[in-house]
Amino acid sequence: MNVLLLVIPIALALGTLGLFAFLWALRSGQYDDIEGAEYRVLHDE
Repeated sequence: MNVLLLVIPIALALGTLGLFAFLWALRSGQYDDIEGAEYRVLHDE
């Protein structure tokens, strides 16, 4: 039972960290042009 006192806060902290990383990726434009990347890989300049 004492293990839960350690595991639950760690899980909440990791979840919060993942949420902030996802929100940062959204704001920095990582997901703006999802379909364009697949065409740029095939296009040889």
